Amino acid sequence: MNSARRWWLLVTVSAGLLLISVDLTVLYTALPTLTGELRADASQKLWIINAYPLVMAGLLLGAGTLGDRVGHKRMFLTGLVLFGAASSAAAFAPSPEVLIAARALLAVGAAAMMPATLSLIRTTFEDERERGIAMGVWGSMSVCGSALGPVLGGLLLEHFWWGSVFLINVPVVVLALAAAAVLAPSGSGRSDTPWDLVASVQIMVGLVGLVYAVKEVTKPGPRLPHLVIALAAAAVGFALFLRRQRRQEHPLLDTALLRDPRIGAGIVAAALSMFATAGIQLVLTQRLQLVVDLTPLRTGMLVAAFAVGCLPAGIAAGGLLHRTGPRPLIAGGLLVGAAGVLGTLLLTPGAVPFIRLAPGHPAWIAPGLLVAGAGLGAVMTAASAVIMGNAPAHRAGMAASVEEVSYELGSLSGVAVLGSVLGSLYTATVHLPAGAPAAAEDSLDAARAVAARLSTTEAAALRDAAHRAFDHGYTATLLIAGVALAAGGVFTARRLAPPAPAPEERRERQHVA
Repeated sequence: MNSARRWWLLVTVSAGLLLISVDLTVLYTALPTLTGELRADASQKLWIINAYPLVMAGLLLGAGTLGDRVGHKRMFLTGLVLFGAASSAAAFAPSPEVLIAARALLAVGAAAMMPATLSLIRTTFEDERERGIAMGVWGSMSVCGSALGPVLGGLLLEHFWWGSVFLINVPVVVLALAAAAVLAPSGSGRSDTPWDLVASVQIMVGLVGLVYAVKEVTKPGPRLPHLVIALAAAAVGFALFLRRQRRQEHPLLDTALLRDPRIGAGIVAAALSMFATAGIQLVLTQRLQLVVDLTPLRTGMLVAAFAVGCLPAGIAAGGLLHRTGPRPLIAGGLLVGAAGVLGTLLLTPGAVPFIRLAPGHPAWIAPGLLVAGAGLGAVMTAASAVIMGNAPAHRAGMAASVEEVSYELGSLSGVAVLGSVLGSLYTATVHLPAGAPAAAEDSLDAARAVAARLSTTEAAALRDAAHRAFDHGYTATLLIAGVALAAGGVFTARRLAPPAPAPEERRERQHVA
């Protein structure tokens, strides 16, 4: 394939990846409007957000290995068709239940596309430097799409109804379909390698059960029967999957990939990056709208500072990777990301009661987000390169799936853990004014709805109490994210350290010296 065609293919698969990533976060700014118009309750609100990454995480591993068999071009095109159809259904959903189902179908299309995007890059770009740059663009699109979701949601809500955040996908899908049909190589895959449907179902049950258990245990008042059933499903699914893999000549997951310390470090780095990105964007967009009273568009514009830092850093990291190796980019990027997250907290006006460093305007969070985006953009590029670069070519789809499962689990964990910490601390620390309805203890959204029915004085007192409680959770979530990134930086620095020379090699070096 000539050079121009390779880069146009990169643009095409990046457009598909951007759609997938944007849909992870586009509802953050649209959620207050959407849930109000559809009259969704708290449980439906969480499922509207989480149905998409939950189903996707369960399907990714099977989809990537299926792509190795039937061809990654075919998987990419199939995923685009499903994604476009589901986007149209979501845009006109008449009820929360229909929207949740449409989000699940979106996830099926995304799961078919995601491994194919990375596998097509891996097999098309043979030059190490070009592949590094292509991986940089790919990794940046993944993070930037998540960061740009709130901006796009806010912009569309300024002028259109909430369904427009889904309908905007359709023209991009049509263009990507036409381009991919022409540009993508028509490899037919490895038809001699069987695809294990049973194992795909087993790993899906395990992943979905695990994520549901995390969501349940981290929310206020976890339901013990639901938690036990989810943990049991996860344990049974994973146990059956591992037993089946040991018996298969062509396993769905080659455990040699996971035993490679470089691939393991890349998986951890990718998961932590998305944990921080998704969780912080969720709590930050909620604070800017519900505490600071910014419009969805202004909220999205502020959060976009993360993407502004991410994109150039990711591309630059791709160009430097062949010179520096992955260790300084992954470990250093995680530490820079941790510094940016903590800087965002310190620069959030009024969030930390005993710190008065930040001026009063919410735009002061932008420098911290720029730094966090730059660090995590470099991490995403290097993590993608280290995972795909250390996997054999015939395992490209499998390696891509493993990487993207780590992205999705990281994103889900960020939303579930940090979102639940935010809600739990609000409920635990809110001190309602005398006579305020108990419903205001449930969430800041509920407190605002209650305040709208009170007198001016009573409403102001209730909002102040609710805002203080919300900021306790906000502070805790950013601290957790920053500490997790810093710990990941230390872990990956040790994991990616070059092995110590053998005693014979050390003696030989001493003799030469």
